Amino acid sequence: MKAKYNCQELSNTRPLLLTVYGVLVVGILLSSFYVLLALYNANGSSYGSPVDFRECFARFHAFAAAQFSEDYGDKVPNSSSTTTGITLKPIWEAPPKNSKMPPLESFRLTRQLVEQRVENNVIIVTFGNYAFIDFILTWVKHLADLGHSNLLVGAMDTKLLEILYWKGVPVFDMESHMSTVDVGWGTPTFHKMGREKVILIDSILPFGYELLMCDTDMVWLKNPLPYLARYPEADVLTSSDQVAPTVVDDSLDIWQQASAAYNIGIFHWRPTESAIKLAREWKAMLLADDKIWDQSGFNDIVRKQLGPSVDDESGLVYAFDGNLKLGILPASIFCSGHTYFVQAMYQQLRLEPYAVHTTFQYAGTEGKRHRLREGMLFYDPPEYYDTPGGFLSFKPSIPKNLMLDGEHNIESHFALVNYQIKQIRTAFAIATVLNRTLIMPPLWCRLDRMWFAHPGKLEGSMTQQPFLCPLDHVFEVNIMLKELPEDDFGPHINMREYSLLDNPSMPKKVKESFLEVRLCQQGAEDCQVSNGTSSSGRIKLPKRSSEETLKTVFSSFNDVKKVIQFSSMQEAFGGFTDKVKESKFRKRIKRYLGTWCCAMDHVPSHIYYDMYWDEKPGWKPVPPQTTADDHPPL
Repeated sequence: MKAKYNCQELSNTRPLLLTVYGVLVVGILLSSFYVLLALYNANGSSYGSPVDFRECFARFHAFAAAQFSEDYGDKVPNSSSTTTGITLKPIWEAPPKNSKMPPLESFRLTRQLVEQRVENNVIIVTFGNYAFIDFILTWVKHLADLGHSNLLVGAMDTKLLEILYWKGVPVFDMESHMSTVDVGWGTPTFHKMGREKVILIDSILPFGYELLMCDTDMVWLKNPLPYLARYPEADVLTSSDQVAPTVVDDSLDIWQQASAAYNIGIFHWRPTESAIKLAREWKAMLLADDKIWDQSGFNDIVRKQLGPSVDDESGLVYAFDGNLKLGILPASIFCSGHTYFVQAMYQQLRLEPYAVHTTFQYAGTEGKRHRLREGMLFYDPPEYYDTPGGFLSFKPSIPKNLMLDGEHNIESHFALVNYQIKQIRTAFAIATVLNRTLIMPPLWCRLDRMWFAHPGKLEGSMTQQPFLCPLDHVFEVNIMLKELPEDDFGPHINMREYSLLDNPSMPKKVKESFLEVRLCQQGAEDCQVSNGTSSSGRIKLPKRSSEETLKTVFSSFNDVKKVIQFSSMQEAFGGFTDKVKESKFRKRIKRYLGTWCCAMDHVPSHIYYDMYWDEKPGWKPVPPQTTADDHPPL
């Protein structure tokens, strides 16, 4: 009771306490409090009993906090608290429009900067240059939508830094002075970026926080922190390029069976002595030899010693110097581009994926972007979903025997893919005539694609045959999106991913502005050509319609129907009238196809897809027979 009275007496000194709590930092506040306690104890209270320090401090803090909230609460943003007691500024909370850009020096990576974003002692970090801004914004949005504010983005050029700052994304300066363009995989600049990652890890770990390091070409689908917290003894948890499952639940991959490379696009570091030692030695290795790929260097140094298991339960293994505790994240739920987009391993095992990293894909950065778009995981601006001129789509027609009958081999694979290519070729022609953006159809394959010889399905993988294959397995997505000279290749043909109309970002007004086109037999009684609008949202069109017929019929729908969908592309187009235009069109779309790879019994082992395979009698899917034959079809 006497202690309670003394605490109350302290609380009555409100003006002084409000000043201390509202203006001074916590350290000064505590110092002032100790001084007050000393004075009270020296003079003695009116009851002659000492102050109960713990109870008094609790009452004092509660009183001051309540007064601060009452007087200043409307000035404090509603955001999550960190374990350091610092309030996180919400993601996307942009600076005031009339404010000035802070000096570049204020964006340096410091312990204080990291501490401002840490939550539950974890910081999530990615980095990149301006060429990857849409990947970075997608990465940030996925994390923010999962409720995470404890993230930081390293900017390798000032253009990216400024844009992220004004968008309200926590950003720091990598001081890399890097180009703003895409550097391409395997280039010297690419390897320089890899070294920047190692330097960054080595810089952050001594701050004492757990680091979840990510590449920008991956996205988070589920909060990973509870999963990572299941392995508190782990120094490092890494993703891998494993394509065959070693477990069928959500436990760590079995290290003795996970023989594929460890992939450093997703990995978690704890600030332990062993992890810090690993980061320093890894950095020293890369800085001593600029030809070493950072991921290869990581694998080499970690596998210097691998084993034994840390225990019988966790799945962790001793690695590196025999003291580092390493765990391999399961490839089924910390997905690669293969386990997610090709195998859909998580679906087959009835698991929820945490992340997907766009590895095992083709066509460079454009291929990565398109993969994420196909999976409806990429965030594009509103205009992407409402393009001028509208969209063109069609329902592909595939006979059952091409999908399922016979063996899954090179011949049956090409028979299936070629049947679809012919329909897509027709769709591209109609799209260029109508000046509409083509929504690509879902594409089915019988054989997987890889960089090395294989029997059509990777050993141990869960790939189903046939499977819905990514567009970059057959098409050169980067060439399709490239602006080729119009004088040589005719007008550019815009295209979108097959899942576009199912994307939640697609505006309702676009999806409902829909015209169905049903093909009919030329000359049949009920096959009447009309260029009037259709109140039913459905019209009939004669098969093999000419370029002029298409323009005439659909000109009246340009402003009223955003999506035109053909019920079929079989014999939908009769050909171009202008032969020069046709020649340029053919020249363009011949470049759209890539190769299948790789046959096991031949060198070269790749086989070119051919957009006009049906015009070549006796065409067969065979590798180039000589070096002189090793070129795309003419």
